[in-house]
Amino acid sequence: MMAENAISAEDFIKFSEFFYRKTGISFEESKRYFVDKRLMERIAATSSTNFKAYFSMLRFQASGAETQILTNLMTVNETYFFREAYQFDCLVNSMLEEVVQYKQPGETIRIWSIPSSSGEEPYSIVIYLLEHWAKLNQYDVEILASDIDTAILETARRGIFTSRSVQNVSQELLKKYFRKLPGGNWQISDDIRDSVDFSRVNLIEAGDTRRFSRIDVIFCRNLLIYFDDISRQAAAKTFYQAMSPGAFICLGHSESMSRMSSLFSVRKFKDAIVYQKPLRGQA
Repeated sequence: MMAENAISAEDFIKFSEFFYRKTGISFEESKRYFVDKRLMERIAATSSTNFKAYFSMLRFQASGAETQILTNLMTVNETYFFREAYQFDCLVNSMLEEVVQYKQPGETIRIWSIPSSSGEEPYSIVIYLLEHWAKLNQYDVEILASDIDTAILETARRGIFTSRSVQNVSQELLKKYFRKLPGGNWQISDDIRDSVDFSRVNLIEAGDTRRFSRIDVIFCRNLLIYFDDISRQAAAKTFYQAMSPGAFICLGHSESMSRMSSLFSVRKFKDAIVYQKPLRGQA
């Protein structure tokens, strides 16, 4: 006999459909244990009598606070500094060199990291620009960083990282841009923290993404693997609309924009394969 507070197959389907509509993230049957465990945690934490009561509260709560808490639990935040660094090499060696062909000195270059997770990616971008892009002082570079998880955004803003997160950072760069904290963690410098604009964004909510425009480079790595085909296509369209003509987007190594959307051109640079919004007048 099933326990009253257990998650049934029907419950899993109901929740998965709800979560997909809210976030674009699709849970397969193989994720049952992961999803059920977190649902049970929230059922207990909210003193709900069973899944039915919890799900009713989740759907009809006006503030949406519980949906956000659950979203924070359901999204995976696994990253470290200089992950897939070849794309950062491509940024400073190739992509930005093309971007500035259409900019005047002093104009703004906008780089968007989504999902930003706990901050390693956008902060890595800043360090790479400081260390490897000689033209940095000629332009006003804005680093935008977004995630759907509000808790992880607070972690990112604090800029405190474990030794594992900084395992690929050289001792020279650790000394230059971080300070060692009691207990062994590292905090990135205030100047770098202040240079990144963090914001909560749900990629499938038009109201969340409307303010993003004239983006020159997007890093969206290992997010779309959690979306189904329809959500991926919608995300690709959202990015396209936010990007300037000639802008670039970097995906995770296992992702391919060519399988999601025909809006972008494939660009094969020395360091990486990336995708480009065509310039005006180009097919």
